[in-house]
Amino acid sequence: MSNINFLPTIEDAYGALSAEQLDILRQQVLSEGGDIASIQSRFNYAWGLVKSHDAEDQRLGVKLLTDIYKESPMRRRESLYYLAIGCYKLGEYAMAKRYADALVAHEPDNAQARTLKAMVEQKIQTEGLKGAALVGAGLAAVAAAAGFLLRQRRP
Repeated sequence: MSNINFLPTIEDAYGALSAEQLDILRQQVLSEGGDIASIQSRFNYAWGLVKSHDAEDQRLGVKLLTDIYKESPMRRRESLYYLAIGCYKLGEYAMAKRYADALVAHEPDNAQARTLKAMVEQKIQTEGLKGAALVGAGLAAVAAAAGFLLRQRRP
C-alpha cells in the first residue's frame, strides 16, 4: 500500500458526477474492452459510480472496486477506502466497517481512514439504537393491544 496519506474527503463521495461525465468514464472503459480495460479507467468509472445518487450505480461501483482490489495490489489502499464509502452509502454498514478496519489496520496514522472508520461505527451505533427503539415500540404496541383485548373480554 502507498505511504501517501492523502485520500479524497468523504464529502467528495456525495458530489455526484453529471450523467455526461459518468458516460464519458463508461465509454472509456468500453473503448478499452470493458472487463479488460485498464485498472485506472475501471477505477475512475467505479469511483464515479460510487459517487452517484443511484443505488444501482453505487452497487456496480462497489463490484468494480472489489474486482480491482482482487486484481491490483497497487490499488488496494484506494479500493478499500472507496469500498468502505460505497458500502456506507448503500447502507451496508457491516461491510463498510470491514473495509475501513482493514484500511486503518494498514495505515493507523491515516486521519482520513480513521475518520471514515469512526463515521461508520457511529452509523452502526445509531442504527442499532433505532432498531432497539423499534423493537421496544413494537413490544409496547403488542402489550397495549393485548391489554385492550383483555379489557374487552371482561363483562
